[in-house]
Amino acid sequence: MQTLETNRLILRNFTVADASGLLEYTANPRVNCFMDHRISTLEDAAAEVAKRSSDDSYIAVCLKDSNELIGELFGMREDRDSDKDSNSDTYSIGWNFNGRFEGKGYASESASAFIEHLFVEQGIRRLYAYVEDDNFRSQRLCEKLGMRREGLFLEFISFVKNEDGTPKYENTYQYALLKKEWLAQREQQK
Repeated sequence: MQTLETNRLILRNFTVADASGLLEYTANPRVNCFMDHRISTLEDAAAEVAKRSSDDSYIAVCLKDSNELIGELFGMREDRDSDKDSNSDTYSIGWNFNGRFEGKGYASESASAFIEHLFVEQGIRRLYAYVEDDNFRSQRLCEKLGMRREGLFLEFISFVKNEDGTPKYENTYQYALLKKEWLAQREQQK
């Protein structure tokens, strides 16, 4: 991925130096959807950043003044089963940030830059995000980014188990944004 810069942040590929920062926010996930991505040792974090360093679907979000990793964005082009040769114009996006940096607008600033990159540089037509119904911070972020809530999937997916060992299913919202909606919002802000 090409490096993107905002006023306060750098968005770039992961590097070896990011291992301790990744460990800090993945050791104790704050929402269930990241439980499968829990990392418990610095060695495991180093192995994970090595994998991510060449994977453009994971974007390290770093403070511009110190290059400290504070979180990540991720995006994946949607596969079309019916036409494997065509490039999809739809992306699934998400984010995971270190709680130490909450409330400073970093998630919004980085996600806005990422969305602009996807729409302008990558030619994406539509993007969407899944957010659990109890993850109010991510719901507010989606709305701040201009995304609209498209639907609620009841008992959509399970990331953790109940005390009796059965899957605990999460109710999940889908938020989405079309390029033409984003362009109209930008025009209104001028």
